[in-house]
Amino acid sequence: MNRRAINLVENSVLESAKRTIESERRGLEALEQAFDNGLAGPFTRAVEVIGDISGRVIVTGVGKSGHIGAKLAATFASTGTPAFFVHAAEANHGDLGMIARDDVVLAISKGGESAELKSIISFTRRFSIPLIAITCSEGSSLAAAADIVLLIPNEQEACPNGLAPTTSTLMQLAIGDALAVALLEARGFTATDFHVFHPGGKLGASLMHVADIMHTGERLPLVAKGTPMPEAITVLSRKHFGCVGVLDEDGRLCGIVTEGDMARNLTRNLAELSVDDIMTRTPKTVRPTVLATAALALLNQHHIGALIVIDDDRRPVGLVHFHDLLRIGVA
Repeated sequence: MNRRAINLVENSVLESAKRTIESERRGLEALEQAFDNGLAGPFTRAVEVIGDISGRVIVTGVGKSGHIGAKLAATFASTGTPAFFVHAAEANHGDLGMIARDDVVLAISKGGESAELKSIISFTRRFSIPLIAITCSEGSSLAAAADIVLLIPNEQEACPNGLAPTTSTLMQLAIGDALAVALLEARGFTATDFHVFHPGGKLGASLMHVADIMHTGERLPLVAKGTPMPEAITVLSRKHFGCVGVLDEDGRLCGIVTEGDMARNLTRNLAELSVDDIMTRTPKTVRPTVLATAALALLNQHHIGALIVIDDDRRPVGLVHFHDLLRIGVA
């Protein structure tokens, strides 16, 4: 294939990509506008209903809507709203038993006529389980049966044949995420709560606090004010943190001696000096409740390798080193 042909193919591919993104962007804009044209009321009621139940959100759907539903169930669960996904087809073969009377069902279907949804719809009506529908079809069987209908705009799919669910599934995802975030904010769900459900991976690491990873007790490299430098160097080399904290008469942190401080004073006779002579008197510190990511930002900002962790009285309670952040995957 010659260069001209390759360029034509590249241009065609890029034009296709831009058309897809433009189509889906219009879908999201239409969804946003829908809140000013009737969607706001049902959405608010949905948040209230889900927030008031004592059970879980049962998300269901088939096909591409089912895949969106599985993602949304995971998002609800990870942000403080107990939820799981039940495939509508499997519900016909025993999974209806997973749905309890104190739950709420969130059913997703673009056209609202998926045959597999009929058993779940009937089940919710039989046992008075709240049913919330996400659909593009106001006159569908699903919409007619639902207690609350989140009607999303019936925008053109990005697929050139108008068949493959693309724009519609993006809008389903967006309104589902909007529900999850609204519930999160209504509950006052915090980063600490979020960490409970995300203990693993880089996200979990970024939500850890300094107190979770800091060195404490005998591991801390601390000396008293007035300590001779040879003694301080012994503590520094034994603890392997590249620094030693200096305490005043009341046990509060009043300085720090780092390997950098010693390097800057090599022209002097360190054996005749005390820590007071070369220490940095305004050491960078951090509190135990600070997120690990914030500690990393402080280390990077000041080009240092460790932070002494202090309490409200400026008494050292720990130390966090750059290597600790590397170990948990934050750095």
